[in-house]
Amino acid sequence: MFRRIIDLHLLQWKSDPFRKPLLLRGARQVGKTYAVRKLGEQFDSFVEINFERLEGAASIFEKDLAPEKMILSLALLVKKSIVPGKTLLFLDEVQETPRAILALRYFYEEMPQLHVIAAGSLLEFAIAKTGVPVGRIAMLYMYPLSFLEYLVATGNALLGKTILNHPESEPVDDFLHKKTLNLVGEYLSIGGMPEAIARWVQTQDPGKVLNVLQQIAATYAQDFEKYAKKTQVKYLEQLFRQTPYLVGKEFSYREIHGEYRKRELAPALELLERANIVHTIRHASGQGIPIGADVDFETFKVIYLDVGLCQSILGSDVSLWFLRPLEAFENRGVIAESFVGQELVCYANPENKAQLYFWKRKEKNSAAEVDYLMQKGELILPIEVKSAHGNTLRSLNLFMQTHPKSTQAIRFSSLNYSRHHHLDSRPLYAVASLAHSSQKEALNHLFD
Repeated sequence: MFRRIIDLHLLQWKSDPFRKPLLLRGARQVGKTYAVRKLGEQFDSFVEINFERLEGAASIFEKDLAPEKMILSLALLVKKSIVPGKTLLFLDEVQETPRAILALRYFYEEMPQLHVIAAGSLLEFAIAKTGVPVGRIAMLYMYPLSFLEYLVATGNALLGKTILNHPESEPVDDFLHKKTLNLVGEYLSIGGMPEAIARWVQTQDPGKVLNVLQQIAATYAQDFEKYAKKTQVKYLEQLFRQTPYLVGKEFSYREIHGEYRKRELAPALELLERANIVHTIRHASGQGIPIGADVDFETFKVIYLDVGLCQSILGSDVSLWFLRPLEAFENRGVIAESFVGQELVCYANPENKAQLYFWKRKEKNSAAEVDYLMQKGELILPIEVKSAHGNTLRSLNLFMQTHPKSTQAIRFSSLNYSRHHHLDSRPLYAVASLAHSSQKEALNHLFD
């Protein structure tokens, strides 16, 4: 379907002589199965075991976990040979058979030459119950398409390559700047879910894209009964529908409409996070590294995994993103803030679950807040997201004054590139400039 950042990481895993069985983690419908099938084209043979669909597959893992026996039984079941070194074995929807996750240990220890990948739409819940064979498996995290991946998918690869390699302090041509902001506006309404982007490429019809996003949202809601207790489903439904209204704000359970209490809602929110439907942005002081060492777990914000999905749940009129994106950026700053958070997640180190942080001044009657904090080497980098004409940087300046070890700050907005003293101002489309080193390599591979 589309070229993805994950493609290079999977190819590197394939050729690594010290590779381990791989767990590919991420929310439902972000493209995990497609990515593995695409990798399967690099092998002499590809064997896919879907535990939801293939009758009899689960029983193979309920017995002896000796790799030779499992491989023989699976080969007989699917009537295809499984040859170590030549076959990619893909265990999909592995949450249906948690013992298959434990089996990865024995593939590593006793049959390391076999390429094995496991994935699943609700994998995190199986892992929470069974654990993972620490030190014996590798992990990669996958998310919706980033903005640069979106540019490739929509035939704008050259523009994406230009953005990725643009000097951070030099303004781009005004025409190019406006063109790219218009494409950001498209992305903010469509989002990064592969099926939604495919429908946009096929039809150029926002209404058909909205239908796809609504179907995905309905699928997520249908999953609640698979991983929550019956008594929790109503809390999940309320959070799922109402959390989009709280994006950009410090999260308060009191703002969830209905007669609900924190002790009921907090476990449900944790389930949404485990399902990778939402990302929690934790408060950190930003005074030292690692940045997560002094997190305040009671103070946090929440964003959805995808801005398009979030707006479909809100029922927002997304036409403004297409018709007048600059006006939309100014009037819907919280969506732009959510977009930057989503981009930071997409460009983080894929071997670890991405973590987002923000800062606010704790003193009473203070409204000072910095949207994101990011660790870059030994430094803590404060990041602000501003609307079209957002030039007030009071919170950012206050953070810099009270955090002497932070010597640089970033502002993302609809303005062009510029640099003034400690402040780097970058366009919203340039979040990839903060990508992890391994992701920058993967992004360059995206444009080859």
